[in-house]
Amino acid sequence: LTMKLRLSLIVASLGAVSAFAFNGKSNAVKTFRGTTTAPAVSLMKADGRRGLSLNSDFTSSTTALAASATASSDAISTRGGGALGGIDVPLMLYFLFWYVGNYYYNITNKLALKAAGGSAGFPMTISALQLAVGSIYGIFLWLAPDARAKPKVTLDDIVKMLPVAFCFMGAHSASVFALSAGAVSFGQIVKAAEPAFAAVLSQFVYNKPVSKAKWMCLPIIIGGVILASVKELDFAMSALVSACIANLFAAFKGNENKKLMDTDGFKDRVGSVGNQFALTTIMGFLMSIPLVLATEGKKLGQFVDIFKTNPVISSNLIASGLWFYGYNELATLTLKKTGAVTQSVANTAKRVIVIVGVAIVLGESLDPMKLLGCGIGIGGVLLYSVIDTLVAKKVEA
Repeated sequence: LTMKLRLSLIVASLGAVSAFAFNGKSNAVKTFRGTTTAPAVSLMKADGRRGLSLNSDFTSSTTALAASATASSDAISTRGGGALGGIDVPLMLYFLFWYVGNYYYNITNKLALKAAGGSAGFPMTISALQLAVGSIYGIFLWLAPDARAKPKVTLDDIVKMLPVAFCFMGAHSASVFALSAGAVSFGQIVKAAEPAFAAVLSQFVYNKPVSKAKWMCLPIIIGGVILASVKELDFAMSALVSACIANLFAAFKGNENKKLMDTDGFKDRVGSVGNQFALTTIMGFLMSIPLVLATEGKKLGQFVDIFKTNPVISSNLIASGLWFYGYNELATLTLKKTGAVTQSVANTAKRVIVIVGVAIVLGESLDPMKLLGCGIGIGGVLLYSVIDTLVAKKVEA
């Protein structure tokens, strides 16, 4: 990928996230239409050749893209083109930008962790600060004119959100530690088992049966990811354990999130899925503070020093926080139209893309085995998506 293409993807992704964050019928469409855009962030590698910076026109660029995307969305709705040939276009866009955001998050997150000393450095501090960055962005959307309406949640709503926020924090912290302790590919391989966790919980804990046909698709998806990463293995017991813990938290979070969104009156009070995720991020950040103090509290002074003096850490930490917030908000939006297991399966396909994408960025070879695994994994996701319909048609015939 060329640098221009990378920057275009970054701007498009953040713009799409902002588009979903802003009110669809606000005056922002008229106010910001025609505003010029500029790259919001760029990557900084350890060699310092390519720096990541937050452009001063970040707000105006993303708002302009928000206006454009909102206008396009309105046009689709007006023309009845929301589903072309049975395809849910908005949902496909959610998945697209979710994948792109996760791709860049993994790169910037790994660069920040590596520069800070890996698992022996400050993984919990970095994970907490990523949530802090997302919290600030969410609050900004509430305060900015013509942006996102503030939620009107009650204390009871906040209490009901606690399980989601705790699982969200746990999954994020464990994932960051796993990626600090081992290679990105190894972490993705272990986390590929997330659909199995989600399926078991949906079936036996939340009483939401998963069809036998979909159960049979899970080994195909997981096997494809493993095959794509077979030559990338960098085993570390701490990475294995923490990634499994992240899987468990993520599976619980998906089911609890879906249940929360189905609570009577909650959607009206929270205002939007974006508001719910912003609240979850803020609560997750507050919950992560005790974890940081317990694990890395004695050396926070050292982190402050390297954060001030090492731009690789500071710039990639901020960027990873923005990417993390953006792609996760889109993942939350997909839950509005899908179930927790479907989201987990999509996560697996996303990991195939992340593994290959990271290999491209780092100049690693894409051998036939890896490409074959990617094809099997993505094919398995497609099969999972249509298998119930195919089986139903066969039964009817």
